[in-house]
Amino acid sequence: MRISLAQLDSQLGDIDANLERAEHVVAQAVSESTDLVVFPELFLSGYSIGAVDADLSMRPDDPRIEKLARSAGQAGVCVGFVESGPPGPHTYNSTAYYEAGRLVHVHRKLYLPAYSPFEERNHFTPGPSLRAFPAAPDTRLAVLCCNDAWQPQLAFLATQDGAQVFLVPAASSQSSVPNRYDSYEYWHDITRFYGRMFQLFVVFVNRAGVEGTLRFWGGSHVVDPWGTVVAEAAQEGEEVLTVDIDLADIRRRRRQVPLVKEARLGLLQRETTRLLEEGGDL
Repeated sequence: MRISLAQLDSQLGDIDANLERAEHVVAQAVSESTDLVVFPELFLSGYSIGAVDADLSMRPDDPRIEKLARSAGQAGVCVGFVESGPPGPHTYNSTAYYEAGRLVHVHRKLYLPAYSPFEERNHFTPGPSLRAFPAAPDTRLAVLCCNDAWQPQLAFLATQDGAQVFLVPAASSQSSVPNRYDSYEYWHDITRFYGRMFQLFVVFVNRAGVEGTLRFWGGSHVVDPWGTVVAEAAQEGEEVLTVDIDLADIRRRRRQVPLVKEARLGLLQRETTRLLEEGGDL
């Protein structure tokens, strides 16, 4: 499977410009026989939507996004945008996956940061569900959008739902307190842990560029089922990194060390029910 990681900057509030850039990247990647192009979180809108007066929300079947999807031919496109939900007040930080020009899956970000400068809870409603979904060639993918990947229970659930590749679109910038938190180190710890413990591929696609006070550091990378970083884009700048992965490595690794075979879902259900009955988080 050939995957193109589109580590790009985004123009805040200019959906048409970002779509035009995406179409150019998709065309180039498809000319190089890619199977899938993955863009960063909220690529079509820019991240700081609260700083824009205009309504940046779109539906997954917006003709502009569908045009982008069709431009990929048979390849897949994974792109982040502000989604206007079903009739009602909800807006989501969403990532949609299209293949062969058709919408396959929409992931609505589940865990929204509520701390400065990532105050997403002010603008978005948390998503309601997590699902893995089928993709060519004969595989299953799951999306963990940025902060979702900081919740290991989601990675566990996606794996048990059959995911063989985690797509992790992100808009990660370096903390203002670097001696306490280094984004690069933290993200590599997370993605390598997931690759090793869930024995699958992790495709982390971060944004580049500057938006207000946020400096997105890039560093997009792919981790294999042994937890090894097999390819990595530059830090800071834009880059489209294309990587070939062998999906047979997943089954090979899981045969060698069967870590994910026994989920004990009944046990987890019993203990989760107990915690809820004792006043746990709903």
